[in-house]
Amino acid sequence: MSKKSIDQLFKEHENDFDIETPESNHTERFLHKLNKQSGLQSIKVGKQRRRLWKPLIGVAASVILLITLFIGSQQETNYRELASVSPKMAETEDFFTSTIAEELSKIKNENSPKAQALIQDTMARIKVLEKDYESLKIDLTVSGDDRRVIYAMISNFQNRIDILQNALEQIEKIKQLNNRSHEMPNINI
Repeated sequence: MSKKSIDQLFKEHENDFDIETPESNHTERFLHKLNKQSGLQSIKVGKQRRRLWKPLIGVAASVILLITLFIGSQQETNYRELASVSPKMAETEDFFTSTIAEELSKIKNENSPKAQALIQDTMARIKVLEKDYESLKIDLTVSGDDRRVIYAMISNFQNRIDILQNALEQIEKIKQLNNRSHEMPNINI
């Protein structure tokens, strides 16, 4: 549209525009009616009205958030270990952890490409058992010295050792098969 046609459009609709100014107390009457309907109190600050509850809710939420963060950071997760049950259990836990560490180091030292899938699978299974053990520590803390939890913790250690030993046996078999296949002479028919 050209400027001429816009000007012409405004002239044609000159009487259609709402150009009246509201009464001087229009804003106050409107806010008064609005407050009556919503039932909220408001306070007058200068010429504008502000609702009393909005700033208070913001402050209250901030205070609650800060308190929650403070309390959360102060709490330590003190989960009981198997060693905390008795001196005998401490010896048992030491034995299992040292055996597991030894078996893990043996597996990590294996570098046979054919055994890598087995090693990765073994490590994934060990991680699952370690997560289970962490939840058992929480259970031990909650239940006290419940024998079922203690037995489950010992069983978890044994399962990890069994998995590691089985993996080492399988790796050894893979090595033997590789050695045999390299020792066999090529037979041409």
